[in-house]
Amino acid sequence: MLEVLLKGIGIGFAIAAPVGPIGLLCIRRTLIDGRAAGLATGLGAATADGSYGLMVAAGFAATGVLVSYAAPLAVAGGVLVALLGAMSLKRFFVTPDMPETQPASGVRPYRGVATAWTTTFFLTLSNPMTILAFIGMVAALGSAASGNPAAPYWLVIGVFAGSALWWLLLVQLALFVGNRMKPAALRWLDFVSGTVLLVWGGWIAGGTMIG
Repeated sequence: MLEVLLKGIGIGFAIAAPVGPIGLLCIRRTLIDGRAAGLATGLGAATADGSYGLMVAAGFAATGVLVSYAAPLAVAGGVLVALLGAMSLKRFFVTPDMPETQPASGVRPYRGVATAWTTTFFLTLSNPMTILAFIGMVAALGSAASGNPAAPYWLVIGVFAGSALWWLLLVQLALFVGNRMKPAALRWLDFVSGTVLLVWGGWIAGGTMIG
């Protein structure tokens, strides 16, 4: 089972690693709202990855359930990404520049850790690329899983661990960079990340509906 567990860790890390809207959201929340918000964001994504892994292990992929709901989930996810981007832009326009005497990270403690986890969980679930990646995850078991009914669930544990490991590293890297940024630069992070998320979300939702 060690081989299966290690494969799961590799799959979870590889699926989480590309810096898309969720990665950008994790970086933004870490720099603007602090370590707790960043970790909650990452764990929300890791929990969604583990949930899809569990569905694959339970056989949902074979019935086509995940594929059949990919399009509406993508539209919902795109709208959520765009909404988060709009909120970031609103924060940029209504928040004055922070004094230079304030620390560069963790300046405003994030009070909605549960909200950070929840939004990222549903955002990750709605990503169609995540759905397709986990449908192909069964093939990663290979011969190591033959004859062992527990193997898919060990893979799920590995996927969650690998995904969580990536988000932990990303949060630590964001904090390392944030501690060297001037406080005023963090306000502009709201503008940049908000713009990217708004455009990205509109592209995901619009492209899915047109396609």
